[in-house]
Amino acid sequence: MNFRFQNLLGAPYRGGNALISENTLLLSPVGNRISVTDLTKSQSQTLPCESSSNISRIAVSPDGTFLLSVDDNRRCLLINLRRRIVLHRLTFKHPVSSLKFSPDGSLIAVGVGKLVQIWRSPGFRKEFFPFQLVRTFADCDGPITALDWAPDSEYILAGSKDLTVRLFCLKKLKTFRKPFLFLGHREFVVGAFFSMEKKNPDRVCRVYTISRDGAIFTWNFNGNECNFDASDRQISDPLSPGTPEQMHDENVDIVSNGRKRKKSSEGNDGNLDEGVWEFALHRGKWELLRKDFFMQASAKLTACDYHRGLDMVVVGFSNGVFGLYQMPDFVCIHMLSISREKITTAVFNGLGNWLTFGCAKLGQLLVWEWRSESYILKQQGHYFDVNCIAYSPDSQLLATGADDNKIKVWTVSSGFCFVTFSEHTNAVTALHFMAGNHCLLSASLDGTVRAWDLFRYRNFRTFTTPTSRQFVSLASDQSGEVICAGTLDSFEIFVWSMKTGRLLDVLSGHEGPVHGLMFSPTNAILTSSSWDKTVRLWDVFEGKGAVETFPHNHDVLTVVYRPDGKQLASSTLDGQIHFWDPIDGLLMHTIEGRRDIAGGRLMTDRRSAANSSSGKYFTTLCYSADGSYILAGGSSKYICMYDVADQVLLRRFQITRNLSLDGVLDFLNSKKMTDAGPLELIDDEISDVEEGIDRQVRESLGHDLPGAMPNHGRPVVRTKCLRIAPTGRCWAAATTEGVLLYSIDESFVFDPTDLDMDVTPEAVDAAIAEGQPQRALLLSLRLNEDSLIKKCIVAVKPLDVPAVASSIPFRYLQRLIEAFADLLESCPHLEFILRWCQELCKAHGHSIQQNSRSLLPCLRSLQKAITNLHQDLADTCSSNEYLLRYLTSSGPKN
Repeated sequence: MNFRFQNLLGAPYRGGNALISENTLLLSPVGNRISVTDLTKSQSQTLPCESSSNISRIAVSPDGTFLLSVDDNRRCLLINLRRRIVLHRLTFKHPVSSLKFSPDGSLIAVGVGKLVQIWRSPGFRKEFFPFQLVRTFADCDGPITALDWAPDSEYILAGSKDLTVRLFCLKKLKTFRKPFLFLGHREFVVGAFFSMEKKNPDRVCRVYTISRDGAIFTWNFNGNECNFDASDRQISDPLSPGTPEQMHDENVDIVSNGRKRKKSSEGNDGNLDEGVWEFALHRGKWELLRKDFFMQASAKLTACDYHRGLDMVVVGFSNGVFGLYQMPDFVCIHMLSISREKITTAVFNGLGNWLTFGCAKLGQLLVWEWRSESYILKQQGHYFDVNCIAYSPDSQLLATGADDNKIKVWTVSSGFCFVTFSEHTNAVTALHFMAGNHCLLSASLDGTVRAWDLFRYRNFRTFTTPTSRQFVSLASDQSGEVICAGTLDSFEIFVWSMKTGRLLDVLSGHEGPVHGLMFSPTNAILTSSSWDKTVRLWDVFEGKGAVETFPHNHDVLTVVYRPDGKQLASSTLDGQIHFWDPIDGLLMHTIEGRRDIAGGRLMTDRRSAANSSSGKYFTTLCYSADGSYILAGGSSKYICMYDVADQVLLRRFQITRNLSLDGVLDFLNSKKMTDAGPLELIDDEISDVEEGIDRQVRESLGHDLPGAMPNHGRPVVRTKCLRIAPTGRCWAAATTEGVLLYSIDESFVFDPTDLDMDVTPEAVDAAIAEGQPQRALLLSLRLNEDSLIKKCIVAVKPLDVPAVASSIPFRYLQRLIEAFADLLESCPHLEFILRWCQELCKAHGHSIQQNSRSLLPCLRSLQKAITNLHQDLADTCSSNEYLLRYLTSSGPKN
């Protein structure tokens, strides 16, 4: 039951801005979650933290420790990126359009509506109210669209929809001064950036402002022509030493969040030192140096970024074209097209050698190295919802099929898709892996069943029918010789030969769509379920047709076998799960699940969630590997886990808390109810407002027609398919949010050995003397001393081997296996070491299978040592056998 969220597959990017932290970690919003991709290790994970709705903006601190995310409901989360936990929460009063940490990490600039708010960045210390508002600038006449910090964290640029860019100074000056305005743009500003001098990287020399119509203005700073009054430089009377005012006025280092931030030479009274007076950005003279245009007349500029070290600008347009330019001469280095859809994010990494682009409408995210013109990462999720999933026999691969006619195969351990099949011309409805692990079957509404070769990545066989049919279910026998598929329109089951591709038989008898199809794990009996309220058993090889029929009182939605083949489970439209004995044909027991799966109310429902009958049934079932429990899901936000023997609910998994989806809330907010209905369903959008991601999706689905979708195209939360891995240690669910992965693997649990402690050989010896073999072994693995590791292995008692083996973190498995390989060649305790290996495989079998490539060298060394040991023992036994025969035959005769 200890399943926890592990990863989210199927949609790498859905909108918002992407970031690259520490040059290699790619952070991108995925609905109401955040995906973290390690570009060097080729691994992708999703943070377990959930926002209340889809995330619109994210920002990361300069040291990569803190992550700030803001969703569509204006709720902000401060996340410790390394610990993957939420530290603080905050709610803004207006929509947040821009978000950025200061270069020293002590401040956060937030564009809240028409305001620019400066907040103090929280740290690790415990505070009653960690977020402290430092300054608020209310000079803009339109919503904020762009923010950028100066390197000294004392000035900030703010672009707005009022077609201007303003320069704000964070220090409170003695004389009031309006912020400097950069004017001249004809559309609202998309980006504004400070540019530094090459000889002095800490000194600002230029400002670039980029507008939506594809114009970039270069502004030059002349610090020699300062504009100030003499009263501003008037030195105030010295303060008494030791007072809080005098301590605050001293030029000392301010420590915030463990980071030192040097105080500016300008005090609270507006005084400046003579050496830096000419470089005060708010007092110098700014002049327009040049105007340049990107010449994309039919497209709008939608995303941009600037790299100060390289003095380069990257821009993305609404037609899928991006450009890379060298500034300030405006020299085009690259101008390429990614797709025909709008680029919603474009960003440099810290070194400036990688460019990240995202397209929200296509769910596309790619990282491109512009010098070598090669892809570092190219991932694209399913355009529509995932309908079906299937695990490979070794649990390392996961295949997904969706309404976008595509099949994607993912590596479970890394979270990456390595192949996409797009030969189907209609929605993919069923997937099935063959026993050999290299062949995948798929069924589609286009009337074909296709077989895919995962070695050569091609479609090597296609199964068709004499007349076009729509397939919604798929099954194969244990030998892989027979392929069966159920139809949606003709209510028939078609049987093909895998070797020849010929149609062998057509099974008729159902009077409704055949949505469930599965072979018995122990014999050649095929079981099918249909909306005609029956479950039928077919003898495919003998050609006897329907062997037995199990009647139900309501439509049967799905059917599944227990792994031992001695039990059959079927789900009906009334919310019940029926368990049958397939041998005797008797009903064993029934689980009533209407109340368990109930929950969530649609915006268009006129009844409460408790009184509504819609969605209170299970559309997908899946047994565990040992058959002790069963998972059930449907048109609800819950996935239920039942104990099969006792027929009790063990646990409910809530697949999402994203309020952007319909069916998540149990009760509607009465404050949002009007005479015309719920406030969310009233279309009061302004026509000249830039179209968002949700509107793009509605247009692509054709739901903007009057009366087509009363809830404005909001997706409804549901679970379409459930599958448990053959190892039994993880399971996957195809939901509206994507493919959710849950696991009980210890590698995803916090490792206590990461704590700071004195790790010495003396500590290892002390742990052994105190009878703590587990702690001693972990300390020796951290020291990585071969002699200490072997000493701690031998010091473990045989009865304690299972407990110690299960507590070893995954990161030390390779080192431990290498030690076992060496011990087998020299240690006399052969049975003891072999038992260690056996318990280690039992405890970490799933992790070893998922990471077999990285563990392959040490596993081969262990296999070689065991093979040599087996050969030596075999030779010894053979020689002893002949010696005993000789001694018995040459002995004295009676």
